[in-house]
Amino acid sequence: MKPVFDDDARAAFAALYPERPGTIAHGLCGHPLFELDELVALSQRIRPVDVEQNLANLPIGIDPADIRHNGLSVEDSIRSIEQNGSWMVLKFVDQDPVYRALLDEVLDEIEPLVATRTGAMLKREAFIFVSSPGAVTPFHIDPEHNILIQLRGKKVMTVFPAADPELVPSHLQETFHEGGHRNLPFQDSFAAKGTPIRLTPGDAIYVPVKAPHWVQNGDAMSISLSVTWRSEWSYREADAHAFNRLLRKAGMTPAAPARYPRQNLIKSLAWRSIAKAKRMTGHTE
Repeated sequence: MKPVFDDDARAAFAALYPERPGTIAHGLCGHPLFELDELVALSQRIRPVDVEQNLANLPIGIDPADIRHNGLSVEDSIRSIEQNGSWMVLKFVDQDPVYRALLDEVLDEIEPLVATRTGAMLKREAFIFVSSPGAVTPFHIDPEHNILIQLRGKKVMTVFPAADPELVPSHLQETFHEGGHRNLPFQDSFAAKGTPIRLTPGDAIYVPVKAPHWVQNGDAMSISLSVTWRSEWSYREADAHAFNRLLRKAGMTPAAPARYPRQNLIKSLAWRSIAKAKRMTGHTE
């Protein structure tokens, strides 16, 4: 069976992982699971809460409260995506056995490369994005290691440095890890810090954990598959932000957690101990 990532693609990924964004080639174009009929069928098998569909004429930075549903059924959204001006995502499609098998096929090819840097691949998940011509995915961060695989149409993803406190100040990081929305405020002054990366069918892009990015779709509809995983390092970094929020509430000014390869171990262990104690006592504040 032809691999999704050939030797050259795996070498390119190894040169990037875990902290550099960049493109690699893939062999998933034309896969039947990404035809519109198959995506409609999938949307009926996954939980309704795991389908997000919005109007896609959005600014780069937008308050989540201002995002509007497109008013269509899920099936109509998918089938008329070329004309309806929408941005939609089928989340956690790994809950479906067929797509879970594909996710594992893809990630098994690069797991040995990941394991040597950040250990075991934890919490494997997959998301499918279906977007109208010109659709914008606003400026945001994600908590996972992520490879976005472009299957149909063209888009430009603009990726920003993952550890720039001007882009994502500590308080926004901490709010995000407490369950806050992925979208971030955007200022025109940020633009010079971004790197636009053009994606066409056959291209994939690796995006480091919480590297801010936004996406501009091309002049045709787009289908993309995002395959993600967590690492123990990423969990420790998230724990450290949660612990910092606790320290900040106590009137302290903690240092920001360090990026890879630093492990943030002390703050992570402290936060996990506190969280465990809260669970045992039923305390939620």
